[in-house]
Amino acid sequence: MKKLMIASDIHGSARWCERLLTAFRREGAERLLLLGDILYHGPRNDLPDEYAPKKVMAMLNAERENLLCVRGNCDGEVDQMVLEFPIMADYALLTLGETDVFATHGHRYNEKTPPFFPRGGVLLYGHTHVPTCREREGFVAMNPGSASIPKEGSAHGCMVWENGLFRWISLEDGSTLREYSLPA
Repeated sequence: MKKLMIASDIHGSARWCERLLTAFRREGAERLLLLGDILYHGPRNDLPDEYAPKKVMAMLNAERENLLCVRGNCDGEVDQMVLEFPIMADYALLTLGETDVFATHGHRYNEKTPPFFPRGGVLLYGHTHVPTCREREGFVAMNPGSASIPKEGSAHGCMVWENGLFRWISLEDGSTLREYSLPA
């Protein structure tokens, strides 16, 4: 894969799903990896802007061939019944360049409770709605933040990986918020 976009926590917001898909097309990424919490806002979150799960469902189903997805704590079998791409895996193992990547939502596996995977890998997770990039012992923990309900003053955002470089980008204006290069 040459270019991958990574996003999490759409939570049924048609406004931010549309902005995410616009950024996906603008960036020219081959795939969009969704780290869960796609349609439902969850009992702990307020309704996001333009909460319209049926619209989000239609937008994402139209992109189904370009999507990779893991299940969030707000995703269930009822969501899988209306989405035309698989969402029920608890995690995905990817190789980006020479780097092993463990992608998950973050409610079970995260930087405080990491899964076992090869040293030097990347743990991608969402769930907290806060962008993160921390070098931990044996791995790097990264979180794209939330597309629709950012927390702790963060922007509506996502990440892009290309040639070993991770960029956090704003869904509001397309600007780069942070960058991280994997060690060679």
